[in-house]
Amino acid sequence: MSQGTLYVTKQARGIAAEAIAKHFKLDVSIEGKDAKAYQTAFPLNKIPAFIGPKGFKLSESIAVAIYLVNLGDSSSKLLGKNAQEYAQVLKWMSLANSEVITNGASAFKPLNGDAPYNKRAVDDALKALETVVAIFEERLLNFTFLVGERLTLADVYAASLFVRCFDFLFGKEWRAAHPNVTRWFKTLIAHPILHAIIGEYKFRDTPVEFVPPKKEKKAAPKKEAAPKKEAAPKAAEEAEPAPAPKPKHPLEALGKPKQALDEWKRVYSNEETRETAIPWFWKNMYDPSEWSLWKVDYKYNDELTMTFMSNNLVGGFFNRLSASVKYMFGCMVVFGENNNNGITGFFLVRGQEHEPAFDVAPDWESYSFKKLEDTPETREFVDNMLAWDKPVVYNGENREIADGKVLK
Repeated sequence: MSQGTLYVTKQARGIAAEAIAKHFKLDVSIEGKDAKAYQTAFPLNKIPAFIGPKGFKLSESIAVAIYLVNLGDSSSKLLGKNAQEYAQVLKWMSLANSEVITNGASAFKPLNGDAPYNKRAVDDALKALETVVAIFEERLLNFTFLVGERLTLADVYAASLFVRCFDFLFGKEWRAAHPNVTRWFKTLIAHPILHAIIGEYKFRDTPVEFVPPKKEKKAAPKKEAAPKKEAAPKAAEEAEPAPAPKPKHPLEALGKPKQALDEWKRVYSNEETRETAIPWFWKNMYDPSEWSLWKVDYKYNDELTMTFMSNNLVGGFFNRLSASVKYMFGCMVVFGENNNNGITGFFLVRGQEHEPAFDVAPDWESYSFKKLEDTPETREFVDNMLAWDKPVVYNGENREIADGKVLK
């Protein structure tokens, strides 16, 4: 009797489950996400997933991997030899699942074109990834494997999630600076469990770099044939009126502010946010006689679905604000999760009214605007929108920030 069906794709979280199923030679069918049974049983669309006899269903990559190990050999040392080691196995698997692949994907997906690119978000993801990798590096300085001197499921699972980071981010210089993780990773991908799935692995020399999309070139206008000369001269036609001068932006009439907005944008892009940029903003940039602060919220949060689509919505809004970019700066974030998220943020606007800056965007009325007074609560909100490191308070609940964009 078949032991069940395992659903996997090329996603990193499915590598370990497939590797274990093949290593223990389980009587398990392996199928993709397009299978009808998968689409019916797993509405969250997560990989890997498993359906066993009598309708037993299992999702979440750690749970699936542990179940398959027990299915193959319930006495396997892959889960540790005692309760303490088993807890350590779960610890390292959870750390890799929550920090390594999430931060890695937040960095490499925008770089390779699979997600919208935002330099600040990518830099933040790389920084967070480096913090967690340092924990692995320190552990592997003194131990061959994560739980000790014996291979466990923690190594197989964590290494499978590191694969994508090595695929896109970890070049020759990175590997030289992280010898312990590199040694461990090479050991794991050469082990029969993972080698059967990954095969011969080729390391990259340099990390992938963001390449801006090429702008489409407009076709050159066709040259028209010169008109034939008429035999008899005609009366001179009235000359066409000269085109009207391009109207100036209404905020241009306010003149140049004491502090150039571009200088603030430079500081925000290049300095540490909490430590340097935020104090600089309040000390040097924000002058209530020249600028106003606005809280901006999307009016239709109940219609939002996937977080990446909400973030794309913000990106489109920002693109349509390009005519006012010289007179404003803003940060907007997407908070919550898929099918339960919202959009909020703040803007620094030249002058005391928001409409002259925002009405250049056709969809600006899809957002609500609230002018903010300079209070401790306002400063805390603005600081959090600049830093993205604290949850958004929405309807009295703390909601984690999933993504965001900066207009600068």
